[in-house]
Amino acid sequence: MATRYWYKDVLPATAMASVEFANVIGDILFKAASSKGMSYYIYLTYCFALTSLVLLPITFFLIRKTGLPPFKFPLISRLCLFCLAGYSGQLCVYKGLELGNPTLSSAMSNLVPAFTFILAVFFGIEKVALRRSSSRAKIIGTIASISGASVVVLYRGPKVFYSPHWTSTSSSSVSIFHQPLGYTQSNWMIGGLLLAVGYLCYSVWYIVLAQVMKIYPEEMIVTFIYNFCMVILYLPLCLLGGSNTSSWRLKPSIVAASILYSGIFAFCFDSAVHIWGVRLKGPVYVASFRPLSIVIAAVMSAIFLGDDLYLGSVIGALLLSAGLYAVLWGKAKEEEMSFDDDSGSSSCAPLSSCQVSLLQSPSDGA
Repeated sequence: MATRYWYKDVLPATAMASVEFANVIGDILFKAASSKGMSYYIYLTYCFALTSLVLLPITFFLIRKTGLPPFKFPLISRLCLFCLAGYSGQLCVYKGLELGNPTLSSAMSNLVPAFTFILAVFFGIEKVALRRSSSRAKIIGTIASISGASVVVLYRGPKVFYSPHWTSTSSSSVSIFHQPLGYTQSNWMIGGLLLAVGYLCYSVWYIVLAQVMKIYPEEMIVTFIYNFCMVILYLPLCLLGGSNTSSWRLKPSIVAASILYSGIFAFCFDSAVHIWGVRLKGPVYVASFRPLSIVIAAVMSAIFLGDDLYLGSVIGALLLSAGLYAVLWGKAKEEEMSFDDDSGSSSCAPLSSCQVSLLQSPSDGA
């Protein structure tokens, strides 16, 4: 019982929280790399190529052990949609991060649970009954999450936390997080809208991934296929947008460090844990951990990167968090009701069979 609880509850929650922490660090490093002129097309191509190389030996071993996946139309069509959703989401999110900052990106990522819930209802994965408090909580939570994200994008407000003096003046490389070159309010809004579209694509990614895992539940092989397809999809964009060979050079050390961290660790860890989590717990559970990233990003950006914290981000984060936990409460309530129904039916089954046997025993003896 203890081992099952650790594997089913403690390990997934710890892994999801660790992924959010790793993603925030990756966002911060990417922001630093983009400030040095690194194209996000080339950045993502490098990262996905490194991830594919890291996963190649593991995938080769697993294929030798289990064989090739059944490449039939149901699996191929879902894999294609799965890769396209991830590709579109990556493009929008990293362009939005380039126009905004890591705190904005983390705040907007809180839309993922709401979007995932809406899509799950649309495709029949989640059931909604307005008479139940659990369904009402999920609906209210979804509306609150979307409202909170809108506040973060459309309203900045006054500063509520000023970064320490040493972080804002220590180096020019850090100051780019505080006030990027060419920064305007319109960039903030466009970046927020791109992030919202990107995280909607991520929600589609979760829903399609759940279908892929039903057909072919091999996490590491699916992870390799996804990352390898990303390399193929990003190469044409790199050739069109970064034809100059100098743009491929990893000149500043921060660019090389960002690509090595994301390609060797963050992308591998993120893809593998999310695919495993969707198979084990479902898409809504995995998406529900996104709000942790805003807390991590706000603290790290304010303390280490010289970012100031604005009132709009605080209000939006509170609305987003309240909406998230309303959705989680409704989901937990429904799972509790389902468990009670299952346990009740299982406990009644032996009793009814005993009653039948007792009723039949006199006639059998007659």
